[in-house]
Amino acid sequence: MNIIKTSIEGLLVIEPKIFSDDRGYFFESWSKAAFEKEGLNLNFVQDNQSLSQKGVLRGLHFQNPPFEQGKLVRVISGAALDVAIDIRKNSATYGQHFSVVLNGDNKTSFWIPPGFAHGFITLEDDTIFTYKCTGVYNKESEGSIVWNDKDLNIDWGWDSPIVSDKDQDSPSFSDLKTNF
Repeated sequence: MNIIKTSIEGLLVIEPKIFSDDRGYFFESWSKAAFEKEGLNLNFVQDNQSLSQKGVLRGLHFQNPPFEQGKLVRVISGAALDVAIDIRKNSATYGQHFSVVLNGDNKTSFWIPPGFAHGFITLEDDTIFTYKCTGVYNKESEGSIVWNDKDLNIDWGWDSPIVSDKDQDSPSFSDLKTNF
């Protein structure tokens, strides 16, 4: 497993070592020991999975403390552009985002620690997206940022994605209420 640090402190791209032969493939999708080598002692308490058609955009979501969540995300089949925005007020990269393409072929994972808003857009039909969470969902602590915020200027590669009413009505980044 190759763990790659990104330009934003805390975000990690994880490339697995894939062993393929005529029977199929095998890879390690999570390793506690590998993450501990990076100084991360994680306790995952919940796994989530979604199925989306091409052009579905989910996000940008986060949970405020004390119910913050770290997420280890991956695409099982299909493809998605995954985006994380730094919402840690005292961070040198506050308001900056990082994106990575996750798909069933590259089997890459993306670690998003607490203090980031997260979203993705599916690039193929029948995309199965999965994520391990370090905290459980808590409605009272949830927050969001509108996906097409002018200040964030995220290039989703899509003019008119399919977005829930809730996500479409999210506040702008300038109106962000975060406890990070």
